[in-house]
Formats: sequence, C-alpha cells, structure tokens
Amino acid sequence: MKSHEVFRELFSTASPKEIAAELGLSLSMIYKWAEPAGPGGSGTPNPLDRISTLLGLTNDPRIAQWICQRAGGFFTRNPHAPDDDQDCVVAATQQIVSEFAELLSSIAIAASDSQITETESRQIRARWEHLKSVTESFVCCCENGNFEPLKHPEDRP
Repeated sequence: MKSHEVFRELFSTASPKEIAAELGLSLSMIYKWAEPAGPGGSGTPNPLDRISTLLGLTNDPRIAQWICQRAGGFFTRNPHAPDDDQDCVVAATQQIVSEFAELLSSIAIAASDSQITETESRQIRARWEHLKSVTESFVCCCENGNFEPLKHPEDRP
C-alpha cells in the first residue's frame, strides 16, 4: 500500500479537519497527503513518505522501533528466508525450539530471586525479539512452500 493510500483510508475514520487543526496545518495540505506525490500527482510528500526517506537515509531501526512503541507494539526486522534451501523449514523449526528454550532459561534465571531487574528485563526483551525474528524465518519458509523435508523425513541424512 502506498503512503497516500494509507491517508485516504485514515480519512474514513479520522477527520482531516481535526488533523489539520491539531497539527496547525491547512486542510488542503492534509488532503494533499492522500494524493500521489511527484510527477503526475498533485499531492505532497506526507509524514509517512518522510519517515520512509529517513529510514532509507539512516538504515536505523530505532525510527521504526519508536513508531511501533507509540502504536503499542515492537519492531522486529523480517529475515530473508532462502528460496531454494530444502532444509529451511527443518532448520528454522530447530532454531525456534532452541531460541525458545534460551528465552525460558533467561526468564527462569531472572525470576529465581523473585524479582526481575531492569537489566534482566532488557535481556528477556532482546531474547523475545530474537525469537520473533527466528519464528518469522519459519513462517517465510512455510510461505515459500518449502515442505519437502517434512514430507519425506526418511530421505534426510
């Protein structure tokens, strides 16, 4: 979905007039955000376009992380699953199990004294985010239809 399309859809649930008033911008500027920008379009670069440009210039995930936190979530980069690796699903499954075990171990160690410090909390969060990324690798393998290792386990070395 293109950024101006996001704004077009947002305007069905959020008032452009209220957005303009809150941001101190003209109503026409807000409406231009919902039109394609650049050659052939009469729109103007909107905040999403600018964030995309910042991400491209800095390649710094803290920008996306900050936005995700504001929306009540957490940013995790999608991994690149190989298209031709026949062992993708099996390897990803094994890695998920291993990473989950490490997460549970971190939680058990942190909670063993009936309290979890800020440092321990950050470590648990980091392990959790890594597990989500590893799980996303598995999902990518599934989406690529890479099920051969699961269909023919007798053929595996």
